[in-house]
Amino acid sequence: MNNLTFKQLEAIHEVARNGTVVKAAAALHVTPAALTSRIKLLEEDVGLPLFDRTGNRLRATDAGREAVAAAAAAARIERVIADLGDTLDAMKGLHGGRVRFGAISTAKYFAAELIAAFLRQHEGIDLKLVVGNRAETVESLRNYDIDVAVMGRPPSDFAVESEPFGPHPHVMIAAPEHPLARARRVSKSALATQKFIVREEGSGTRNIFEYFVNAEMIQPPKITVEMSSNETIKQAVMAGLGLSLISAHTIASEVAARRLVVLKVEGLPIVRQWFVVNRADRELPPACRALRTFIVKKGKTFLPQRGIA
Repeated sequence: MNNLTFKQLEAIHEVARNGTVVKAAAALHVTPAALTSRIKLLEEDVGLPLFDRTGNRLRATDAGREAVAAAAAAARIERVIADLGDTLDAMKGLHGGRVRFGAISTAKYFAAELIAAFLRQHEGIDLKLVVGNRAETVESLRNYDIDVAVMGRPPSDFAVESEPFGPHPHVMIAAPEHPLARARRVSKSALATQKFIVREEGSGTRNIFEYFVNAEMIQPPKITVEMSSNETIKQAVMAGLGLSLISAHTIASEVAARRLVVLKVEGLPIVRQWFVVNRADRELPPACRALRTFIVKKGKTFLPQRGIA
């Protein structure tokens, strides 16, 4: 295997994770042609196909899965080396370091202000923000692709260190012209005939909607459409396509402008907690630990206050 490089292992990992060369190339910020070339060179070197190319998605072969496992180990080694550099810099009194900060998409409504405040106190730190839905953020944490994350519920299938830093309410929203908008109280039975707009499978908001449906509603809801963006959902609700159960922290400006209203529904709001999470099997370097401590102490002050019923 004379041609094996970290970049080729990284390419295999991303293709296996995304299922297509195009998506993997976008994640790595390279062209699909360059990524294809990396994989072909390695396949020629090992003399085995690494991916099954039948169908719409590329699936790792047995040899490919071995290469993916090696890629994960290589990524951990690279991160350990980087962590060592950050730690040694801190011991020399340097105020720098790198942090890969993961945030579920709902958290992007306060993450920018939080990061700005943190960097004002730690100007030498290089911080990269990675936004995704819950499933994507958990996977990035699992693969050591991010150092610290904020999410609504810590993962339970691998060891993490987590701490809550503020309440996370979820409410039912409607267009101001909706018949239920002026109701003093909306019963569960009144929701039975309504249409709902929901987030995609794998998102934390979708999980809470399904919890609400199972716990509070008498019959299955009528789902009009599934969307992967809170912004698109808000536009759809404003257009009168239906109701939506959504994080109160995503609707502050629309509620203030009376473009959306929060319904007073029985059993709502559902209040969860925001958590800051990192892997338990990895000692955080100083820069990452500083961000985690900042979020625990100050994170609550950046949470939007409007939009709670």
